[in-house]
Amino acid sequence: MHEAVHRAAPARSVRARHGRSGVLALTLLAGLAPSAKVRAQETVWDPIEPVNRAVFGFNMLADEWVLEPVARGYRYVAPEPVRRSVGNFLANLRSPVIFVNDLLQGERERAGITLGRLMINTTLGVFGLFDAASTFGYLPHDEDLGQTLGVWGAPPGPYIMLPLLGPSNVRDAFGRVGDWAIDPLNNCCIDTDERLGRLGGSAISEREANIEVIDDLKRNSLDFYATVRTIYAQRRAADIRNGAAPPPGGQENYEDIFKDEGTEP
Repeated sequence: MHEAVHRAAPARSVRARHGRSGVLALTLLAGLAPSAKVRAQETVWDPIEPVNRAVFGFNMLADEWVLEPVARGYRYVAPEPVRRSVGNFLANLRSPVIFVNDLLQGERERAGITLGRLMINTTLGVFGLFDAASTFGYLPHDEDLGQTLGVWGAPPGPYIMLPLLGPSNVRDAFGRVGDWAIDPLNNCCIDTDERLGRLGGSAISEREANIEVIDDLKRNSLDFYATVRTIYAQRRAADIRNGAAPPPGGQENYEDIFKDEGTEP
């Protein structure tokens, strides 16, 4: 699990534009593509599915009426280098949370990489606008308290769809609260308006970065709710495994997931 810096975190690396703002259902699917390799481990426990579907419908309307149009407008007016720098800046702000969760998981080398990325990108990267750290081999990865609790052995609990926050489970919902408390920017450095601005900016940046991915998922799903539920569970399980191979006997890839949900890409 511990690797040299130049090989660190490829299995769980994320694009710099993929934070964890959690605003609206689909932003949490950042980085997921139909060709990504995952395997199912068990059926997702969804005891309040009717309620979850109602909340999902609300989230989809909010995405359709607000977030997606804003994200497409952002793409139209902002050149790609500008959008990339915005994403880099927002990702750099999340580094303290990732660092703490690296330590909580006992990942000393990964914690060192995160700290190195924060220092390099904040200085040479001009306050995080440029991902200079990757040039030196310090590749990005993401961590959150939900993953940490999973590494510690906490079960996910039932699946829940949170209003405006998207797919989750009981463990990850508690993790969100903990991450908010861990983040030093929330405790000493920014006020409520700035927090909301950061949250909204992250949501728009993530949504813009994944326009094509989300369009593809919608197009290839007969039951989009079930597809999102399955993909979320798959991704979180893969995150907690730290990129290790899943147990045998599961599904091979997203094509299999689409088949399970009643459609094929």
